[in-house]
Formats: sequence, structure tokens, C-alpha cells
Amino acid sequence: MSKKGTHSYIEDPRNKSIFIYVDGKIVSRQEAKVSVFDSGFLLGDGVWEGIRLQNGHLCFQAEHVNRLFKGAEALKINIGKSKDEMVSLIHETLSANGMESDVHIRLIISRGLKRTPYQHPNANVGGPTIVIIPEYKKADLTMIKNGIRLCTVDTIRGPQNVQDPCLNTLSKLNCIAACLEADAKGYDEGLMLDMNGHVSTCNSTNFFIVKKGEVWTSTGEFCLPGVTRGNIIKLCLENNIPIFEKNFTIEDVHSADEVFVTGTFAGVIPAIEVDSNIINSGQRGDVTTQLYNLYKQKIQDLYG
Repeated sequence: MSKKGTHSYIEDPRNKSIFIYVDGKIVSRQEAKVSVFDSGFLLGDGVWEGIRLQNGHLCFQAEHVNRLFKGAEALKINIGKSKDEMVSLIHETLSANGMESDVHIRLIISRGLKRTPYQHPNANVGGPTIVIIPEYKKADLTMIKNGIRLCTVDTIRGPQNVQDPCLNTLSKLNCIAACLEADAKGYDEGLMLDMNGHVSTCNSTNFFIVKKGEVWTSTGEFCLPGVTRGNIIKLCLENNIPIFEKNFTIEDVHSADEVFVTGTFAGVIPAIEVDSNIINSGQRGDVTTQLYNLYKQKIQDLYG
């Protein structure tokens, strides 16, 4: 199994021989390369999505593809393909691998090649670089059962006019810095505050707390608009679970009845410790369990 954390997964030997889509060609893992002059490599200039494949279905396909195109548009990257064409490329790559389920897909769009290592887009030549990496990945359910440990980090989520925290860009230094801080402290993920000192998000997942039966999450102004996050909010509304998108503090977190995070890969993950504060006696809480089961059932109903 991989290292413990929100993306902990069961190793699968088939991933050593997968085929990957790189700029119009489907090649072996060993042959999958981009140029050192690519904007993604040089500058982290691009956008990406992580999508799950379940029983032949791309889970929440429209939400992920729409977010990808919205991010590319914000960065003024012309993908050069329609949304339907992009989905067709994903299925073409999956077909080349004979993949049907329990697959995680990383879809990457960079601004493309540069004639020289310079940040201005006028140094770019040609169109964007498109890469599709599908891997067999099942979440390590031990993480779901036992929960994860979080710590507050010094790295914050900045405003939209610094680097828009709502865009899923390849420029992940902000999140990587938070991840490194948490790792150095011996925790699984870093809990990040916004520029106003309110709780925003974790470095790779969205963040929720439960207080007196109410579910709280951030306003969304300084965090990625997570697809799973959105589904959990909808599930709360549909099942009469009070849900609030609001500002709250780390002190609210320390005194919370339950804490959990959400993400495309593993769904709903309980957090049993935050900054050395044990949450709910170190056990997954009732509301977290209810939402985990509701989300799991939604996936089952939609995708079998």
C-alpha cells in the first residue's frame, strides 16, 4: 500500500504497463514524455482534473470537464478541442488499456511548447499539450476506517488577485508548501487558513466540521470548488442535514464534534485529530458516517 494519507491506495502491478495519451499519441508508460520546453514543466502553466472511472462511467464527468474548461478559459489557454472530443480522448485511452472500473484518471492541459524558457505566452509555439494518465487505483479503506490526522499550517490560501485559489492549476506550490509543513510535523494533511484567518481547506482535500448536528464548510471563496464537496453539500440539503458555507476559526475546529475531508479519490474521509486535539474520541462520527454512506450510495445509484 502507498503511504498513509488522503490519497492512500492499494498498489496495483498493472500500472507498470499502462498506456498514456500524450499529444495525439497513445504510448507506453516508459515512452510517455513531454519536452523540457513545455509550459507545464517550465512554469506549472496549465490546468488538470482527477476523474474516477466506475463500471465504465466517468464519475461526475460533466462537473469535472466543465471545471477543466473553465480553468483553461481563465488562464486564456485554448484547449483546441470540444468537451465531447476531450471525453472521447479519455475513453480512447481507457480502451487502449482495457480499463473498465476502479481507475483514477489524471487529465492535464498545459499551454504547450515554448521556443525559449520565458514566462510570457508570446514565447509559445503551437497548441496546448494534452496528457491523459489512467491508473488502476483503489482507495485504502483503512484510511476511511481509522481516519487521518490534520494540523494547521502557516501557508495560507491567498486572494484571487495573487493566484486564484479556486482554479485547479498545475501551479501547486502553495499546496505543496502546506503539504511539506504537515509532513514535517508528522501529520497527514495541512489545514490551511485564508488571508482573513478563517479556515479554508486542506492542501489536497476540502474541509468540513460538524457542530451540534450542523455541517460547516468554508464560504468557498478561497478553496477549490471540489466536485465531491459540491455533492456533499447537495446530499446534506436533500437529507435535511443542516449545512452552512460560512467563515469559522481554528478554535471552532478544535471544539468540533466531528471533522471530515472530501476528495474525488476517496470520497468522505474522517479526521480524528487536529493539532493534537482528538476529535470524537478518535472515532468516525455519526454524521460523517451518514454522509459517507449517502455518497457511496449515490455513486452506486449513478454508476452501478
